[in-house]
Amino acid sequence: MLERPSADVNAPEPLDQLWARDVFSLARMKSALPKAIFKSLQRTITRGGKLDTSVADVVAQAMKAWATSRGALYYAHVFYPLTNLTAEKHDGFIAPQSDGSVISEFTGKLLVQGEPDGSSFPNGGIRSTFEARGYTAWDVTSPAYLMQTPNGLTLCIPTVFVSWTGEALDKKTPLLRSNSAMDEQARRLLALLGETEIAPVNSSCGAEQEYFLVDAEFTALRPDLQLAGRTLFGAPPAKGQQFDDHYFGAIPERVQVFMQDVEEQLYRLGIPAKTRHNEVAPGQFEIAPFHEAANVATDHQQLIMTVLKSTAKKHGFTCLLHEKPFAGVNGNGKHVNWSIGNSTQGNLLDPGNTPHENLQFLLFCGAVIRGVHRFGPLMRAAIATASNDHRLGANEAPPAIISVYLG
Repeated sequence: MLERPSADVNAPEPLDQLWARDVFSLARMKSALPKAIFKSLQRTITRGGKLDTSVADVVAQAMKAWATSRGALYYAHVFYPLTNLTAEKHDGFIAPQSDGSVISEFTGKLLVQGEPDGSSFPNGGIRSTFEARGYTAWDVTSPAYLMQTPNGLTLCIPTVFVSWTGEALDKKTPLLRSNSAMDEQARRLLALLGETEIAPVNSSCGAEQEYFLVDAEFTALRPDLQLAGRTLFGAPPAKGQQFDDHYFGAIPERVQVFMQDVEEQLYRLGIPAKTRHNEVAPGQFEIAPFHEAANVATDHQQLIMTVLKSTAKKHGFTCLLHEKPFAGVNGNGKHVNWSIGNSTQGNLLDPGNTPHENLQFLLFCGAVIRGVHRFGPLMRAAIATASNDHRLGANEAPPAIISVYLG
């Protein structure tokens, strides 16, 4: 006879109550900021333009009050340099005083701009440390959030990373600039089509992430996995990817516990991790977030990889994100579902029920195809890496080929 669970068993919290708990979201800003300040900030987020210094001061105070009320002692400017990794500069919420004491402080100036130590930047010669400056600047379009570590919380502020003269030193700045250029041209085309009310146009992304889980004890026996993230020696397994049967199997219980832990952390960060499943290679799995504004989706993708790797350690796994960890089986793709649209005209790549008569769809679809044709080499230069080019074999398409398939 089946028994009911005991009443004192800890039931998991409903996901909608976990959602964005650790994010300084627009809803939290609205309740914490004066009405005029919130409207000014909202205009900056939705329409672009310069952020007023007085607005930044009020936002910084509200952000600090929220973060410290949750137990945060430090804040960090988070940025994405050209290393393909995440970088952070941490500071405490304190300011030394002339009498030797300290006060708790976080101003608009500290929120908006930071200066990571650039004295070790490679420049090909003798280091001029006084000139090696890189500046982080707050990206208002991506919300601040709290990252939890065993000893507390840190307020994380998404930023761009640029030189003194404005050159991009990161991955986010080119994305924001390309979105701005696309918005300008898309609105021009919509006006030519006769539209009069045109909201800002943005790109949206949903970046699926595949990954391998390897028992930490097995990883400890493999220096190649530890150092390179993929196998460099050894024999192939007796049973590999034949029949693709792992893909259609049930998720192992130990892995499912890991996945749920990951997803609960992601929901707290406002990351819409919608789908989880086995992938086709043995020991391979996938997480697929729902689509968001491209800039936010990019930040969330970095967070997903961080959470996957740190949570795997807690569960006795090593998480491999390398594009091709094992020869002869599928590698880890990062398939990006991409589109463009706005709040007034909707999805500009939606064919509708009569695509051959849908001038808006035909125009924007043709523009995308023309862009891929003209700038294919540039796209490949921006996307390809040595490890990604290594991702061949099993069921994968050659990454050196860029094509458009209309179905």
